[in-house]
Amino acid sequence: MPRSRRLLPIAIATCLLAACGRDPAPAADHTDATPPAQPTTAAVDAAGHCPAGAASAPSGELTARRIVAANAPAGAPRLYEGPVWTDGVLYFSDFALSEGFPSRIQRLGADGRLQTLIEPSGSNGLALAADGSLVAATHDFKELARYDLVDGSRMRIVGEYRGKPFNSPNDMAIGADGTIWFTDPDFQRSAAPGGQDRTRVYRVGTDGDVSVVDETIANPNGIALSPSGDTLYVAGGGEEGVLRAYPIVDGQAGPGRDLAQVQVPDGMAIDCLGNIYATEHSRQRLRVFDPQGTQLATIAVDANITNATFGGADNRTLFLTGAGAVWSIELGVAGARR
Repeated sequence: MPRSRRLLPIAIATCLLAACGRDPAPAADHTDATPPAQPTTAAVDAAGHCPAGAASAPSGELTARRIVAANAPAGAPRLYEGPVWTDGVLYFSDFALSEGFPSRIQRLGADGRLQTLIEPSGSNGLALAADGSLVAATHDFKELARYDLVDGSRMRIVGEYRGKPFNSPNDMAIGADGTIWFTDPDFQRSAAPGGQDRTRVYRVGTDGDVSVVDETIANPNGIALSPSGDTLYVAGGGEEGVLRAYPIVDGQAGPGRDLAQVQVPDGMAIDCLGNIYATEHSRQRLRVFDPQGTQLATIAVDANITNATFGGADNRTLFLTGAGAVWSIELGVAGARR
């Protein structure tokens, strides 16, 4: 697929993140896979919340099942990351734990095939823009970039703070107004020269302005927004980490409040009730918290876990990514509107 690296003008960035539309096209096939279910209308209102009585939060100890056809082939270890569901397809980053962390974007479709969509991509976390393109947190050029799903072209959104490259942008959430919130730990800092003197959480406005949300969490990792977009959640801090909530007022994040202690935190998802699905990487599990930080459930997997997203029929399938694996579990609640 042709690939170019161009700067994305602010006017175009505002368009792709908040207003424009485009239909993605399929890629060349790679290998067979068990298809996710075809989507139907999600049981979520226009604000991203569940209709009254239409959802039941998970509880107790649960276990997700592997999608066997998505297993990485034997050989060098790989991590799957940044899952995003759209139009009956699960997209995720797939990178090697070798020098430079070479990465590609995979596509697990309802047609039953696992396909390599873009290679190389340099990507980790992914998010869906309003125009249907993918926004990627990348470590190869230490930037946020937009990937066109039709031709594979790449455009930089932002790559510096105060004249220096980021460390290794990891995960992101995009607000309804096009604001991007992202984490910048140092996990893949060695993939390219340069970096920041601290690991931080950043905000990128639709005008391209980059500002710091928090620089007190060591290696911030997972990040997500509440269904109504009025709370930002970040998980990080290493072995004994923290899940922190920030109120968003007039488009800006206020002081954070710790909701829960989490171990080796990684990516997150949010359901339409506002519950938080926080992965714990080497603990090989996901813990579900309500918006006040009370634990509701655990979901176990059989390898290290990295991230989560909702998709499938009625948006009630939780997909989990990890060490060369994708898992799924059907739940009684839909994901928040993305």
